[in-house]
Amino acid sequence: MPDKASEAHRAIPRPRSDTGSVTLVGGGPGATDLLTLRGYRALMTADVVVVDRLGPLQVLDDLPASVEVIDVGKTPGHHPVPQHEINAILVEQARRGLTVVRLKGGDPFVYGRGGEEVLACRAAGVPVEVVPGVSSALSVPALAGIPLTHRGTVGAFLVVNGHDGLDVGALAAVRDRTATLVILMGVSMLSEITDQAVTAGADVGTPVAVVESGSTEHQRVTRATLGTLVERAAQVGVRAPAVVVVGDVAAADLLVPALVPEMAR
Repeated sequence: MPDKASEAHRAIPRPRSDTGSVTLVGGGPGATDLLTLRGYRALMTADVVVVDRLGPLQVLDDLPASVEVIDVGKTPGHHPVPQHEINAILVEQARRGLTVVRLKGGDPFVYGRGGEEVLACRAAGVPVEVVPGVSSALSVPALAGIPLTHRGTVGAFLVVNGHDGLDVGALAAVRDRTATLVILMGVSMLSEITDQAVTAGADVGTPVAVVESGSTEHQRVTRATLGTLVERAAQVGVRAPAVVVVGDVAAADLLVPALVPEMAR
C-alpha cells in the first residue's frame, strides 16, 4: 500500500464527532495487496480497529500510533470473544463518537457474520457501512491455479460451510458433477464430508484440492480424490485455514496444454 498516503494520514489529526460510525472492511484472503483500496482508505481514517486473526494483519503497521487496535480473533473451537460481545464492542466504541473499522478476513458477508454486526449497529442507531472484500472462496482457488468454472467442464459453483456438513444441494452437485463445490472451514470435517459424498453416490475418483493459507508465503496445495482425501490430508498434515475444492476443476492437469503433433515429435 502507498507509503505517502499512510504518512499523510499520520500527519493530519482527525476531528472527533459526537456521532461515531462503524465500517465493516473485508480484508481478503490474507495478502495485504489483496485488500481493496477502499478498505485501506477506511482503515487509515479509523480511531479504533477491531480485528480478526485472519486477513491482512500486516496493514496494521500502517495505522497511526493513536489508533486503538482491539483483537477479537477466533481460532477453531476457541472463541475468546463471543459474537455478541464483538457486536457490543462495535456499538460501544461508535457511541463514544469514534470512527470504528471492523477488519475481517475475506468478505464480511461470506461466512463473516457481517450481517449480525450490521443488525446490531442498526438496532443501536449506529451508522454502519460495508466495504466488500475478496472472498477466500473465490480468490484462494484462483491463486492455486484452480478455476471454479471452466468451459466444457463445469459452469457453476457452490460455496458451503464445512462445519455444517453437506446439504442435499451440495451432495447433488458432487454426485452429479453439476457444480464445483467450495468448502470453507472444513478441515476438521474432512472425514465426515467425504463419507457423506460417497454415501450419496459420488465417484470416489472425483478430484479434490486443498489449499492451505492461500495468498500467503505458506500457501500449499494438496491434491487427492474423494477416496484418498482423508488419508492424504493426514499424511501431509493439512491444517486450517484451508479451502477445499471438490470437482473436475480440481484435477492437476486441467490447465496443462495438450501437446500438438509438432510438439510431440
